[in-house]
Amino acid sequence: MTRFRPATAADVGGILALMRAYYADDGYPFVEPEARAALARLIDEPARGGVWVAEAAGEIAAYLAVTLGYSLECRGLDAFVDEVVVAEAQRGTGLGRDALAVAEAYCRAVGVRALHLEVEPDKDTALGLYRRTGFVDHRRRLMTKRLDD
Repeated sequence: MTRFRPATAADVGGILALMRAYYADDGYPFVEPEARAALARLIDEPARGGVWVAEAAGEIAAYLAVTLGYSLECRGLDAFVDEVVVAEAQRGTGLGRDALAVAEAYCRAVGVRALHLEVEPDKDTALGLYRRTGFVDHRRRLMTKRLDD
């Protein structure tokens, strides 16, 4: 049984707290009003994907965001584990594994043919988890061009 449930608007503050810490740890820019708006939109528009949370001691302990796309190579719907974040105090408790199971179950339910994720090369623990849960490195490089700058 999963410890995750679909996120609601009431969870946004707790998710943003985890997001802020995660972005700071990895050196990503964090602009709270933009993050809040993007998160609220994903929660409010299920056609774009979904957000789930797990709680511990009444606080958001982890969150998962999955976004939907379409791929000719995959011959249909594909999805991206956009973020899976576990609070530092909760790491090693299986929440990451549970989050990936939620992502996979959701994707299977909506007809996704391939689930993708990315991981920083120095995140050995996360990389090990992803491999153990069936993700395969295809030796491709994810490249990004920001269009909003």
